[in-house]
Amino acid sequence: MPRYGASPRQSRPRSGREQGQDRTFGAPRLLWMGLVLVLALALALALSDSLVLWAPAEAHPLPPQGHPARLHRIVPRLRDVFGWGNLTCPVCKGLFTAINLGLKKEPNVARVGSMAIKLCNLLKIAPPAVCQSIVQLFEDDMVEVWRRSVLSPSEACGLLLGSTCGHWDIFSSWNISLPTVPKPPPKPPSPPAPGAPVSRVLFLTDLHWDHDYLEGMDPDCADPLCCRQGSGLPPASRPGAGYWGEYSKCDLPLRTLESLLSGLGPAGPFDMVYWTGDIPAHDVWHQTRQDQLRALTTVTALVRKFLGPVPVYPAVGNHESTPVNSFPPPFIEGNHSSRWLYEAMAKAWEPWLPAEALRTLRYLSSMETQEGKKKVHIIGHIPPGHCLKSWSWNYYRIVARYENTLAAQFFGHTHVDEFEVFYDEETLSRPLAVAFLAPSATTYIGLNPGYRVYQIDGNYSGSSHIVLDHETYILNLTQANTPGAIPHWQLLYKARETYGLPNTLPTAWHNLVYRMRGDMQLFQTFWFLYHKGHPPSEPCGTPCRLATLCAQLSARADSPALCRHLMLDGSLPEAQSLWPRPLFC
Repeated sequence: MPRYGASPRQSRPRSGREQGQDRTFGAPRLLWMGLVLVLALALALALSDSLVLWAPAEAHPLPPQGHPARLHRIVPRLRDVFGWGNLTCPVCKGLFTAINLGLKKEPNVARVGSMAIKLCNLLKIAPPAVCQSIVQLFEDDMVEVWRRSVLSPSEACGLLLGSTCGHWDIFSSWNISLPTVPKPPPKPPSPPAPGAPVSRVLFLTDLHWDHDYLEGMDPDCADPLCCRQGSGLPPASRPGAGYWGEYSKCDLPLRTLESLLSGLGPAGPFDMVYWTGDIPAHDVWHQTRQDQLRALTTVTALVRKFLGPVPVYPAVGNHESTPVNSFPPPFIEGNHSSRWLYEAMAKAWEPWLPAEALRTLRYLSSMETQEGKKKVHIIGHIPPGHCLKSWSWNYYRIVARYENTLAAQFFGHTHVDEFEVFYDEETLSRPLAVAFLAPSATTYIGLNPGYRVYQIDGNYSGSSHIVLDHETYILNLTQANTPGAIPHWQLLYKARETYGLPNTLPTAWHNLVYRMRGDMQLFQTFWFLYHKGHPPSEPCGTPCRLATLCAQLSARADSPALCRHLMLDGSLPEAQSLWPRPLFC
């Protein structure tokens, strides 16, 4: 059975009749093919979260490649399928000018969708049923986006034909304006006095509840998500999905999340909870708004049931909306807006959040405070090193400017256990902040379920509010799925004790990376914990190891200079080949 989306497909030979049609560049055909191209790119990027970025457990997962890298892989395949190899720049710009005019006059969504389904099948982006469902889910929004002229003819043709025909500046640089008040001198936090209050913060991320999870189903089906109704039964030679979850491309049944929340006692008590999103499952090809709202309300009720009066501070993940990754700006109104989601979140989370935060949530799906001399925690879903370059670099500037104010940063999204170090912008050598990337609750892909607890300098006058240590807890699926077993959530490790850290300040994490460069046993410990106690069967060789270490230094996307000392000190010349690798998804 073909593994959809895993590798480029060899182009099929075309008949003379097809080649003749390509040479004519019929305007009506190309008009619609241009729009189908953009829709196909969107689908490939949406499904790549499931099919490309997340390698099976048998493969060593290097840091995921970014949107530009993925698009550059996809576009040549589309050009080959369409036979656009001899498309000239003037014809291309004329074509996309006509597309823009045509869509503003009469956007034929059904025709675009029909052609996109055929293209998705032809390129084997996904199985046929997934192609049909996800195109139907995306087509309205994509046509609306195009109608609003996101891509100019110059941008579209720059994408298709290269920089000689235009500049595709979706990923171009831009800069925010920071206050003109000079930045105060750096003031590293002082360690808390012995006996000072310590807060325990429960951190939940990437729960990914699968309403259709079904024990016994095939965990290695052709779809992007398995272990569910529709996955079919596995061959007799392989076991089906376990009762509590599975080491495969599967999400969690509700009973596992209920087990997690009901078994928190030994890890508590908690002063507050940070919850950074991605509640729904990875079945991104046929999610409805009702599905997403059901996930939001069901899991929110479960969190409230087991955590009671403990304050919960939630953030929005990229899987909350449908289509996935779809978060239109506030000026988009009507059926294409995200108001349906933000209003539901505000209602569900109203008991936890103050009125000001609820107003901001309804407008921008974010909440912020940076005023006076307060210390600030930032929580979010996608970590800065995994964002598009300009967003990542501007965030990096903000962190550097407010290093004395920013006490800690907490993210999820990657599903694994890692961190990202920030450096001063002048020399990229002084560690000034660290973002903690906590492991997921979900098993997707090939992981144990898990959660994180942070110990933070407590709430008293003069507190630094920095992270003092953290603990990671897991459910060992091998043990839990044994017939008759009772699920037991266990402490996997404590950061300072396991890594021999003097503290958890940025310099300690920077030094840990360089210690792991030369200490293979220490790195193997990190690799084991990175995967929540269930690493891939294939060992992580030198290129994998260096790329993984480089990712811990890369809180700024597409910035290989951050790893220059790690990679190019002469002791590991083979690492030079990894230097250009994009370190964001």
